[in-house]
This record gives sequence, structure tokens and C-alpha cells, in this order.
Amino acid sequence: MRATPASGPSKTTEPGLEGDTETVAFGVYVHIPFCAHRCDYCDFATWTDRDHLIEAYVDACVTDVRRREATDGLAPADTVFFGGGTPSMIPAESLARILDAIPRTTAAEVSVECNPDSTSPEALDVLVGAGVNRVSFGVQSMRTHVLAILGRTHDPDNVIRAVDAARTAGIERINLDLIYGTPGETLQDWAATVEGVIELAPEHVSAYALTVEAGTPLGQDVTAGRKPAPDDDDQADKYTIVDDLLGDAGYRWYEISNWAKAGQECRHNLLYWQGGDYMAIGCAAHGKTGDRRWWNVRTPERYIAAIEAGRSAQADDEELNAAGRSDEALALALRLRWGTGIGGLDRAVVDELVAAGLLEMIDPERIGLTRAGRMLANEVTVRLQTR
Repeated sequence: MRATPASGPSKTTEPGLEGDTETVAFGVYVHIPFCAHRCDYCDFATWTDRDHLIEAYVDACVTDVRRREATDGLAPADTVFFGGGTPSMIPAESLARILDAIPRTTAAEVSVECNPDSTSPEALDVLVGAGVNRVSFGVQSMRTHVLAILGRTHDPDNVIRAVDAARTAGIERINLDLIYGTPGETLQDWAATVEGVIELAPEHVSAYALTVEAGTPLGQDVTAGRKPAPDDDDQADKYTIVDDLLGDAGYRWYEISNWAKAGQECRHNLLYWQGGDYMAIGCAAHGKTGDRRWWNVRTPERYIAAIEAGRSAQADDEELNAAGRSDEALALALRLRWGTGIGGLDRAVVDELVAAGLLEMIDPERIGLTRAGRMLANEVTVRLQTR
């Protein structure tokens, strides 16, 4: 385990709110693009027919990390996140090999996204031994017919077994990912899903509204009229349900789509929302250094070829100007429970949004989204960004 002694990320207390929120200095995102099955709603950079590339891809990731450390002098990471795709689909020893190459603090949060179908007790033991202390299971629903509509291959019993195995292996923190608004999912179905998840007592729950992406099987079905598009009112009702049920169970929202027990917020995601820097490893992965954003080539073949040839795998980059930085900082801050200061904002617009029940005053100089505002966050943000 390549860990550098450190006190861990610094903490700052946000004004007007109980508890602390962590400010994370630096993170590493590793993209694993392999899947056994592509879900009907998915438009991520994932492939189901490239298993023969796994070994070469892992080698390329390790080489990429070590090369960046040698040339750029990587700071020890406060967080490492393996996303995909399905990271749990490749051998746990391979994930451990990539993780071992990444310098990180002794207090680092190390997360791995897992599919309940491809998670075994043996693999979890290996991951824990390598330093993984957080897993995120793609649950989506605890109703079998809803999972079928989404094209998921697991059933609710797989979820229960996977969570039990993670606890037995010693995983300290578990997140369960959910999706609401699937065609054919009733309000009762959704409530049953949330209640089923609460019974499993994860430290963290993410719940996202289903979006229909062009070119996906679900997108084609909606375009052809074979399935209805998600209904905004239905999704609003389901957001209210998940917020109420999780709140009653002791979870508090800290980002529009994320709830956690006290002190169990995902530090890697906070890194994104608080504008921190992060390194991108793997195909299609995005990184950030200061005001510069950059991203790697999209396919595993091109990533492997670039690294093996000694070239950078970066595909392109962009740098935000002052206005772009300001707009992005406002949009990200508003997504969080701690909100943002009102300095520099049009006070008349702020007052209008408060009167409309979309914003609330956290203290005399700070605003945050109400629950109604969370459901219209994009519209609220645009209003506040208007110059």
C-alpha cells in the first residue's frame, strides 16, 4: 500500500450549519471501461466486448500513474475513486495493482463502484487488503420489474448478499446508487425501494432522476413510442419521497442527489463540487488542474496504444475564463447543503427566488436551495448567473 503519512484532508466549518464539511485537496479518478452487460439507459464510455484488453489496460493504468508521478510529482491523494463501467468485473488483484501505484495519504478515502452481480466475498477481501474502504453498489431499484425495464441483470437478493459480503469483509462505508422515474415504476414501487435500502443501513445513498440519452436502447424505445419518457411531476413526487424517507431515517441531504449519515459524505464527490484538483487515469477519464480541465482518449484501445508508445493519453483540454470560473463556482456551491454567499449576486433576484420558495437564507449573507429549489436547481442557477 503506497500511503504517505498525513493528517488527512483539512476541515472547515461552514457558517450557520451544524457539523463540519471536509475540504479535500487532491484526488485520483480511475476509469474502468469494461462491463458484462450494457444497461438500457447507459451512455457512458463502457464496452461489453473488450475483455481481452483487461490485462493490457491495467498495465497501461499502472504505467500512466508511475509516469505522471515521475514527471509531475503527484501529491498524495486524499481520495481515489474507481468508476466505470464495472470496476468489480475485473480481477480484484488488478484493481489492487493500480491502487498500489497511486501515492495517497494514510487517511485517504478509496472507493470502488461495484455491481451486485460481480461482487464476491473473496474479491472484497482482496480490495480491503489493498486499502479500499468504501464501495458503491449500483442498485437502481429493489423492485424486480423495474430492474428488468432498466436492463439490469441483478435482483434485490443480490443486493442484500453483496452488502452483507462487504460488511463481512470489513468495508467501512457503503453507498447504494438508486434511479427514480423509470417507465412503469409507481410511487409505491419507489417507496418500497427506498425503504428496502434503508433496511440495509448504508452510510450513504445516491438517488438520481432517470434521464433518456439519445442512442441508448431506452432512448430508442422512447423515440419510437414503445416506452414513455420520464414525467417531470412523477420525478418530483419521487424526489419528495426519497428526501422524506431518508430524512426520517437519519440521513441528511448534502448535495441535490446525495444523502449521508453524519460525517459519511463522499469525500471524492465533495472534491468535485468544491472545485478541487483531480488526476484522470484511464480512457475517457476527466481531470482538473487549477482552471484547466482535460480528458483522455475515449476508447481503451487508444489509451493502451498511447501509454505503450510513451505518449500522453490526453485528448483535449479547456481553460475557464473569469466569468466561467464564477458561474461554475456558483452552480457547484448551490448544489450543496452549505449553499453560497450572496456577495456579487443581484440582491433583487435573490429576494425574488426567496419569495418564490426556491431559495432560503441560511444566514444574513448566505443562501441555499430549498427542497423545491433543488428540483429546479438549473433554473435557479441560470437566474442567479444572469448579468
